[in-house]
Amino acid sequence: MLRRAQCALLAILRVFHGANLPMNSQSDLPLSGLVVLDMSQFLSGPYATLRLQDLGARVIKIERPETGDLSRSLYLSDTEIGGDSTLFHAINRGKESLAIDLKDAGDVERLKRLIARADVLVQNFRPGVIERLGLDYDAVRAINPRIVYGSISGYGEEGPWVKRPGQDLLAQARSGVMWLSGNDGDGPVPMGLAVGDMFAGAALAQGLLAALVKRGIKGEGSHVQTSLLEALVDFQFEVLTTFLNDGRRMPKRSGFRGAHAYLSAPYGVYEASDGFIALAMTPIARLRDLMQLDALAPYCEDTASWFTSRDDIKKLIAGAISKRTVSEWLEVFEPADIWCSRVLDWNDLLASEGFNMLDMLQTVERDDDVSILTTRSPIRVNGARPSSSRAAPRVGEQSEAIIREFEL
Repeated sequence: MLRRAQCALLAILRVFHGANLPMNSQSDLPLSGLVVLDMSQFLSGPYATLRLQDLGARVIKIERPETGDLSRSLYLSDTEIGGDSTLFHAINRGKESLAIDLKDAGDVERLKRLIARADVLVQNFRPGVIERLGLDYDAVRAINPRIVYGSISGYGEEGPWVKRPGQDLLAQARSGVMWLSGNDGDGPVPMGLAVGDMFAGAALAQGLLAALVKRGIKGEGSHVQTSLLEALVDFQFEVLTTFLNDGRRMPKRSGFRGAHAYLSAPYGVYEASDGFIALAMTPIARLRDLMQLDALAPYCEDTASWFTSRDDIKKLIAGAISKRTVSEWLEVFEPADIWCSRVLDWNDLLASEGFNMLDMLQTVERDDDVSILTTRSPIRVNGARPSSSRAAPRVGEQSEAIIREFEL
C-alpha cells in the first residue's frame, strides 16, 4: 500500500493532467507539472502560491484587467520598479498573469475552462464574495472534481468578525500577540512584519501539499482553509498552552530589555559600547564567573529569582556589558559556549559570510528592462536551492499565450 501511494504521489507531482506543458529549467523540482491558479491578492494568498512556485509549480495569477492585484500599488517605500511596488515584485516573482474581468460573462467562461485543467486554485476574497462570483469550492468542484482549492480569510467563515477587514495589523490586534513583545508598560507592541499574512500563507501551502498527496492516493480534491487569526493563534501555541494550563495568568513582560514575555533573565538584548549583543538562556552563576560580576552573587542559587527579579538582574548585566565592545564580550562568551550573538542590521547581514554562504539572493528580470534583486526560496531540494530568472509579470502579460495554449 505504501509503495502504491508513493507511486501515485510521484505521478501527480510529475504529470500535469489536461495539458502538454513544455519542460523547463524547473522540471526536476517536486511540483513540476502542476498548474496553480492564483486568484488571491495582497500578501497571504500570493505568499502561499510563491512557495508552490519555488517548488516547481506553474502559477498563473488571475488579475483584473489594467489595474491587476491591488498590491501592485501597495508601497513600502517610494520605490517602484516597472510601475509596480517592490512588495508586488517580491511576492509574485516567476508567476504568469492572465487578465480576467470577473464581471464579464465571456471572461468568466474562459476562466472556468482553465479551472477544468488546473490542479490548484487559491483565493482570499472576503467570505461571501467568492460565492457571489459563482467560483466557490462547490461550484469549482463541479467543474473539476480533482482540484485542490485553497481559501484564506481574516477570521474564518463564521462568527461576528467575518465581515471585518482581514488585514494583518487588525488580525494581530485581535490575536493577543501584541502583548508578547516590548517592555512591561509599553502597551501593545505589533510585530514589525505582516506575520499574520505570512504565517497564513505558509499554513495554506502546507495544507495544499497535504491535499495533493491525498489526491494522489484517493483521486479526490479537497478544500483547504485557514485565516490570519488561526495562523496567529497557532504561532503562539507554545506560550498560549502555558497560559491555558497555568491558571490563565497573563504573562508579565520584562520592564527592562524585554525580549520574551515568559523567559527569565538574562534573556534579552544588551547595548555594548559599540553595538548590541543578544543573550539567550544562560545560568546566572555562569555569567557571574565569566563577567566577573560579583553583584550577581545573590541570584546565583535562587533560580526562582531569575524571573521574580528579572529586571534587577538584567540591569546589572546591562551595566557591565555597556563598558566593553561587542567583540570583547563575544571573546568571553563564545569560547564558554554561552548562547549569544552580535545583533546585525541588514547591511551587517548582507556582508556576513554566514549569510552569503546560503546564496539566498537572486536577480530576476523582465523584457521591459525591469531588473530586481530579491530573495530565493528558503527550501533546498536534493541539496540545491530553486531559483528563477523571471520577474513578476505585467498585468495580463501572458494572457494571449495562455489563451492559445489552453484553447480558452
